[in-house]
Amino acid sequence: MVVTASQAPLNNADDLSTTKWSVFSNPTSHILGFPVLDDPLAEDTTLPAFMVSTSRGFLPRADPLVPLPPEFSALESLLERMPIQTASGSPGLLATGSLGSEIDNNVLPNLAAHIPKYKHNHYVLNALYRDYSFIASAYLLEPCHMRWLEGQRYGLGRQELPECISIPIAEVAKLTGFQPFMEYAGSYALYNYKLIDPSKPLAYDNLNLIRAFESGLDRSSSEAGFVLVHVDMVKESGGLVKGALQVLQGCENGDRDNLRTGLDGMLVALRRVNKAMDGMWKKSKPGDYNGFRTFIFGITSQSMFPNGVLYRGVSSTPLNFRGESGANDSMIPLVDNLFQIRMPDTPLTEILRDFRKYRPGNHRQFLEHVYARSEALGVQEHCLDHTDPEATVKYLLCLDQVREFRWRHWCFTREYILKKTNHPTATGGSPIVTWLPNQLGAVLALMRQVLMRLDEWSVNSAEVEKVREVVDRQSDRLAKEVEKYCRERGVEHGEL
Repeated sequence: MVVTASQAPLNNADDLSTTKWSVFSNPTSHILGFPVLDDPLAEDTTLPAFMVSTSRGFLPRADPLVPLPPEFSALESLLERMPIQTASGSPGLLATGSLGSEIDNNVLPNLAAHIPKYKHNHYVLNALYRDYSFIASAYLLEPCHMRWLEGQRYGLGRQELPECISIPIAEVAKLTGFQPFMEYAGSYALYNYKLIDPSKPLAYDNLNLIRAFESGLDRSSSEAGFVLVHVDMVKESGGLVKGALQVLQGCENGDRDNLRTGLDGMLVALRRVNKAMDGMWKKSKPGDYNGFRTFIFGITSQSMFPNGVLYRGVSSTPLNFRGESGANDSMIPLVDNLFQIRMPDTPLTEILRDFRKYRPGNHRQFLEHVYARSEALGVQEHCLDHTDPEATVKYLLCLDQVREFRWRHWCFTREYILKKTNHPTATGGSPIVTWLPNQLGAVLALMRQVLMRLDEWSVNSAEVEKVREVVDRQSDRLAKEVEKYCRERGVEHGEL
């Protein structure tokens, strides 16, 4: 049975009908019933900004829009003055904790009346969503950041959003299919970069941020590095998508050559993603992270918002949304769904399911489709066919890249968060100690099963033995580290 993602509130942008596609001239590869773009159709502003493609993967179809249209100059001006360190290097509003008072004193008018003019231009809508989510998070969490600077606990954030923010963000969220709160893809990370030289390709050295909370407009800063490393990783996702489609085609048609080619393509892409991810250590320093982390917390399961947040003019009751998190990226969930990596039946896995609604609608649909097709075709058993041990080894090596990704993410959590703060939840609202080990443990368990299969077939090689050694070593180390941090923080180990 397919587990469908919860539908986002205020969302009418998910219905991508087949009629819509018929107007194009071969823009897509209809792989087992799902339209995946080959040409991202970058000039077409009427389509959602985020649509899966074999060329750009999970990046937006075109580089993000900057600046905003002139009707939104007041919002643009406020965003430019907002960061702790502005583009000029001078202190901004968040440096003195004065953003909230500016907004409360009506510096920002309610610009919602201008939004319908752009209802068919998704690049403008997505830029507006990005920018209103930055203002919303900064407004709500500014008091928490000021307390953190003084060495205090976060305390309470602002418990209400004024209409000049709540109404416009609700409207653009409805039109774009996002939640009316900051998300990883649609706002903070994947729609928040610009090319320094538009004539050159998308590469880390040619990227800068559009918006920032702390000092991210300086591309040498840790905030810039934190975001841009994610963009650098996701730029490799086109190869991952293409390889996944080949795996599905190979299983559908009984074409083992195509299956192995798809696995090879995924392995290459995953290695590139991991290489880019490893750059985080140098580009975003562990000691700097908490200087901007406060602003990317969500509402759900956070002590700063015990009763939710009231969106004035939008809802008569407080609302709850999770914060932006790299866990909302679509690359590793694609591999999970395709390779049928089973997660344990725990409350932590329920949080993983809840995260699904914090992705672009087309990404959610694609991941659900891959899950359904993989279940129907039995992709895992195709990869573990005893007549084709070569495919099984390739499958194992891909799993090993997922393990490496999740292990590095755990190491980031340990060095950037667990050693720096006692706050019990991650930005997305998941338990900080047990959340990542829940998924990492599932990958390690599956890898042990695959290794047992290879042992039964007497298949051995240096690369298989290397994987076995890493699985044994990291399984033991993970258990010890989780036990250590659970004990130190008074967390029940049974939550893992």
